[in-house]
Amino acid sequence: MSRSPSGGKEILVLTVSLVVTAGILGAGTYFMRDTISGILGGNRAVPGAPNAADQTGRAGQGGGISRGERSLVPNASAAKTAGVNAYGQGDYAGAVASFEAALQENRNDPEALIYLNNARIETQTAYTLAVVVPISNALDPAQEILRGVAQAQDEINQTGGIGGIPLRLVIADDGDDPDTAQAVATTLAADPEVLGVVGHFSSGVTLAAEPNYRQAQLPLISPTSTSLELSGRSPYLFRTTPSDRFTATALTRYMLNDLGQTRVAVFYSGASDYSVSLKDEFMTTAFSDGGAVVGEFDFEAGDFNASQAVTQALDQGAEVLMLAANTGSLAQAIAVIQANQGRLTLLGGDGLYNPRILEQGQANAAGMVVAMPWHILAHGQSPFAQASRSLWGGDVNWRTATTYDAIAAFIAALQTAPNPTRESLHQALTSANFQAEGATDPVRFLPSGDRNQAAQLVEIVPGSRSGYGYDYAPVP
Repeated sequence: MSRSPSGGKEILVLTVSLVVTAGILGAGTYFMRDTISGILGGNRAVPGAPNAADQTGRAGQGGGISRGERSLVPNASAAKTAGVNAYGQGDYAGAVASFEAALQENRNDPEALIYLNNARIETQTAYTLAVVVPISNALDPAQEILRGVAQAQDEINQTGGIGGIPLRLVIADDGDDPDTAQAVATTLAADPEVLGVVGHFSSGVTLAAEPNYRQAQLPLISPTSTSLELSGRSPYLFRTTPSDRFTATALTRYMLNDLGQTRVAVFYSGASDYSVSLKDEFMTTAFSDGGAVVGEFDFEAGDFNASQAVTQALDQGAEVLMLAANTGSLAQAIAVIQANQGRLTLLGGDGLYNPRILEQGQANAAGMVVAMPWHILAHGQSPFAQASRSLWGGDVNWRTATTYDAIAAFIAALQTAPNPTRESLHQALTSANFQAEGATDPVRFLPSGDRNQAAQLVEIVPGSRSGYGYDYAPVP
């Protein structure tokens, strides 16, 4: 995944009751009424207003780090504010009571659940992992990621911990900014309690921060970064989301084998690490498997015009339009979908798994096939899906699942040694026999650190789940 504008990717999310003010939301703009967290529009700037009695660190600017003594998520409730104040003063019993009250008011707040579990640990020995999220720049995906780690922590601690030792989580906000991410990585690397890190959100930011972890020999698992530049980059870097190579392969095979179509025009953002990576991998796979790329169109070109680009693709004999859009180029991708008017088959990467596609694309987007890491409708009866519904009150999306898998991998690695260290975790994760029980599939890593798992294809079809008249549904 890459950040906006140079690598961010939109989210598909639904809110049951996210802690966001009505003024930010606007009435009735929730996506997927039966899913959690997410405001129409996906990644968005979050004002850096102070909250939790000004116990936010640098929330809104990135760089805040907390075990429970400050709220990094804006607009904390009074109960949550009381919880972070109590935690900061070492009043763990008071913090537990306040965080429990905060969750009674809003069960969909993963930060509160993480802090609650941390407060329950008090000062006893615990294994510590950190999670780095883009709170101050992309709150919705940050919340989805936090739900994955919160659910995994809650489950393991409720069952007695790891060999009797509980799991403590540190939350860090990098604002999806490379410079801030490097500073956060340096701070976490210097903390001897931190045995492993889950993050970062976008490919570009993960690329920027990765050397800091490698130097400290601190294992890093990204649940959302997909760029091929990360493959084999460091023995301490792993991913629980399939790389762009898996996504490109799934889309190419669907185009050639299922659709029987070979001529494709590719749209991408030259400013996005993710978009360029997916475009390059798709073109390579298409050429090698007998397809023909008849045109390339950069959303960032100064003279880009969606209608003219679609007309040119038609004139060049395209049968398919493949949209490798990221967050920053989503508006251009929607313009292409609208200009196409259903004439050519549409394919896309997971940047197009987004409520705006359904809302604005409508009938023009029907039939578009998107490749993504995971979809709950393909695993609706799994224990993870049922547990997440019970915990959060609705369905979660793929970022929550892949982040849950990242914590599951660390937990499995922590269970391999009586006195785990960063190096023992690294050795466990790189073992040829390593396997962890993930959300719905086992977590295994290739020698490159990539997840050994195929992408999931979903198709836009008429439906009522989203509230827009169209839904994403798994391709049979």
